[in-house]
Amino acid sequence: MISDEDRDTAVQRLQEAYAEGHISHEEMDEGLQQVLTAKTQGELAQGLASLPEENAGTTSTIAAVGGRIQRRGAWRVPRALKVESAFGRVHLDLSRAVIDHPVVDIELQLGTGKAKITVPRDAVVDVEELRTGWKDTLYKPRRPARPGGPRIRISGSMGLGRLKIRHARR
Repeated sequence: MISDEDRDTAVQRLQEAYAEGHISHEEMDEGLQQVLTAKTQGELAQGLASLPEENAGTTSTIAAVGGRIQRRGAWRVPRALKVESAFGRVHLDLSRAVIDHPVVDIELQLGTGKAKITVPRDAVVDVEELRTGWKDTLYKPRRPARPGGPRIRISGSMGLGRLKIRHARR
């Protein structure tokens, strides 16, 4: 289920792209129609498909030596995200985030501390490229996976902490 906040963020992105001349009036109308009638994150992403792609070679980085790294609510998830933390906790909540790409790569470079990632209900998660030092990753794949959801690929390394991944309930 898509929240009003998700729709508002998607509508705003379409309006900004039109105002900046990235899409035509017709593309904006089609995108708005799809966004306003979307029922899943996948359908919402289809409504944003006419927007210019981010440079696939660009990786956004969130880094902190200690403390907490947290992203939640209606934030825009980049195609590639690197999270670096020597000490502290990491919480990425993608359940209400705007995910424009069919595949999102998240690279974790964590020393100690816990990490928690909440993915959309219809997401497919791949953790095969993640190396853990002390504790195993806690993740139970959703069966059966719903079609149309994003693929979240998690890679990198974790030292003494534990990664917990869960699917959103809504």
